[in-house]
Amino acid sequence: MATHAAGGAHAGTAVRGTGKPAMFTGWTKLAGALMFFGGLLAVSSGVAALREDAVFASTQSYAFDYSLTGWGWVHLFLGAAIAVAGIAVMLTGATWARWIGIALAGLGMIASFMWLPYFPLWAVITLAVDVFIIWALCAGMGTRSQTSQTST
Repeated sequence: MATHAAGGAHAGTAVRGTGKPAMFTGWTKLAGALMFFGGLLAVSSGVAALREDAVFASTQSYAFDYSLTGWGWVHLFLGAAIAVAGIAVMLTGATWARWIGIALAGLGMIASFMWLPYFPLWAVITLAVDVFIIWALCAGMGTRSQTSQTST
């Protein structure tokens, strides 16, 4: 009875036929969950900004001065896209979902930076979360699954 597969890996350790990357780990799933819930929170921020809620304070001497209504639409659509991409990352872990997640998290970072004069504490928190999401989605991106490594 052979205990080793081709390439020196133990039998049964390769992910067979799933097509999922080897690094589809808890970090990737956590990044997807953070994207989903962060996207929902961005949608709620967008709705509040569209209603021109008194929650948001505007700094008078900030270099970037934009309409609160305009930022409401940006956060509404970007948040919805991030939430949908988070679902794709959580369910599939596919490379295309990770790349879309990285791109949307980058756009989320830009939007959070521009959101600083309206809601500074939340903007800084979402900046940090977006950095973590990008890190978690990039971790292990270049690795192939063990099945594809042993077959080559």
